[in-house]
Amino acid sequence: MLSLTEENYLKAIYHLSDGGSRSVSTNELAEAMQTKAASVTDMMKKLSVKELIHYERYYGVNITAKGKSQALQVIRKHRLWETFLVQKLGFTWDEVHEVAEQLEHIQSGRLIDKLDEYLGFPKVDPHGDPIPDQHGKLKSLPQVSLDQMKPGSNGVISSVKDSDPELLKYLDKIGAKPGKRLQVVNRESYDESIEVIIEKKKVFVSKKVSKNILLSI
Repeated sequence: MLSLTEENYLKAIYHLSDGGSRSVSTNELAEAMQTKAASVTDMMKKLSVKELIHYERYYGVNITAKGKSQALQVIRKHRLWETFLVQKLGFTWDEVHEVAEQLEHIQSGRLIDKLDEYLGFPKVDPHGDPIPDQHGKLKSLPQVSLDQMKPGSNGVISSVKDSDPELLKYLDKIGAKPGKRLQVVNRESYDESIEVIIEKKKVFVSKKVSKNILLSI
């Protein structure tokens, strides 16, 4: 059984490594975990002993298959709890991340499987992120960020990169939520803001916002 802190580190390594496709530096981890590099090094040694990561000083961290499996179970719990909070308890999608951060460390696998069944085995959470199944399998679909799309193109919003509550409130305000169709009208050369149509409504979004909106096309 892993500690809460160990689970948080594994989840951070998984996300920073793009699902295990690259190594992660201790400085990256220190920034993500808001701690000192020395503390990260100590934790890397612990996770390495448990064969959850490969760690070599100066060369960074690589998550192992065992570590990836553990990280995906934490992610599964997090996204299922977010779905439950929105669908059944009336939370808004900008409120659920912090609560799910606490609930994701519940250890009962049976409870999580029952939660999954109760929710009807959802495939994505309220932010459009795919939910790993009970075996840790994660089905991801090809996506492109809005800032990469050209005028005249369109697609369906599939997910949002950042869980920042202020960003989510803004996207809620303009109607840019998963499942909504979006069309790119124009791109301003001055600041790279993008004019889009969402549900027949024209809005401008900044480059920063457009990088966080992912679409399936």
